Amino acid sequence: MIRIGIIGCGRILAAHLQGYRLLREAGVDNFQITALCARKAEDAQSYVQRGAGPPQRKAVSDMPGDPLAIDDEYLSDFQPDADVEVFTDYEEMIAHGPVDAINDFTLHSLHHKIAELCFQHGKHLMSQKPLAITMKAARQMCDQADEAGVTFGVFENVRFDPATRHLHWAFSPQGPAGDFQMALLGNIGTWWAPDLIVAETPWRHELVEAGGIALDLGPHMFNLVRYISGDILDVSARTSVVESTRYILRDGQRVDPIDCDADDTFYASFGTASGASGVVFGGWSGHGTNTVVGDGPVFYGSKGRVSGGNIHLDNEPSTRSLADLYRAEAPAELSKKHFPYGLDNSFALNQEDWMQAIRKKRQPETSGREGLMDLACAYAIVESAKAGRTVTIEEVLSGDLRDYQIPIDQHHGLSS
Repeated sequence: MIRIGIIGCGRILAAHLQGYRLLREAGVDNFQITALCARKAEDAQSYVQRGAGPPQRKAVSDMPGDPLAIDDEYLSDFQPDADVEVFTDYEEMIAHGPVDAINDFTLHSLHHKIAELCFQHGKHLMSQKPLAITMKAARQMCDQADEAGVTFGVFENVRFDPATRHLHWAFSPQGPAGDFQMALLGNIGTWWAPDLIVAETPWRHELVEAGGIALDLGPHMFNLVRYISGDILDVSARTSVVESTRYILRDGQRVDPIDCDADDTFYASFGTASGASGVVFGGWSGHGTNTVVGDGPVFYGSKGRVSGGNIHLDNEPSTRSLADLYRAEAPAELSKKHFPYGLDNSFALNQEDWMQAIRKKRQPETSGREGLMDLACAYAIVESAKAGRTVTIEEVLSGDLRDYQIPIDQHHGLSS
């Protein structure tokens, strides 16, 4: 039995509890959530028992497909008889709580601090993405995990989304789309546009807190691209603050304005080790309506194109559902590996992969080192924009280029 403690009881917790509930309903019964930690005890208590305790905060989003739109999930829904301890001090929970492993769902300026304590006490860890506040903090986390010999993962649910699994198969040597060649991913004005505070979390718009859309969405985007294409070599980018003042929406009125100095818009091109290339872009800005490419992310291969869940091959007159093609032609063993227990919820699958790694004493698919590479690609966006040139992932990964990160490291006591 893996005893799991959760640090951070914000609105995203409901999506994670939904994933854990689906695992239990699928027959996975060798884990238990034994402790919750939040700065305010009532925030943690609100997720423990349905019909008891403080009221649970409602979802902050109503956007379809947004995990922040999920609410009304409780631990008692899938472990009704379990004792759950509530903490307001994560140091106490890690050192003395009834836990073997930790989920860290705090803001990323705390990730390296929580990781250091977890590894000192021999606790396995799953950190929310992005892995850390800077590359220096991320490298420190990975090195400490190696030294401690524990299982260390980064929560990257996009990797486990059915559409991502289908894409990976389509561009594999056995897939129908051929060798990966090009990608176009991005949207403008789909979330929190034109000038709302993202998820009602002002720190997301502060440079010294490593806010900004490039560092928020970049890890997701590059994790997806890297899964299909292999290593990214270099990035050339431009960023901007289109809306320098943002607000919270209350009863249709904009209130509580804040000043922003972290990017709300970015455009970046990249090249891969395999010779492929692509463009990623994003914006929490944009008046009127949103803009997307095609039906969604677009991927080209030597034999066809995939976009919006559909595949169009050179020798076929029209598009087909990639999901249907996957079910018809992908090897059964691959499908079983991608979707154990018949699950397709990416939160459930990400957590199960991490717990399976703990049981087998190995690293998960989305390991800390994977998160390190995703963060390096995302940081390459803002470092390129600041430097005004194309930057290599290696110079960001090694710390040779960190001009954008210097004030962040200084603010958080990470300067050498």
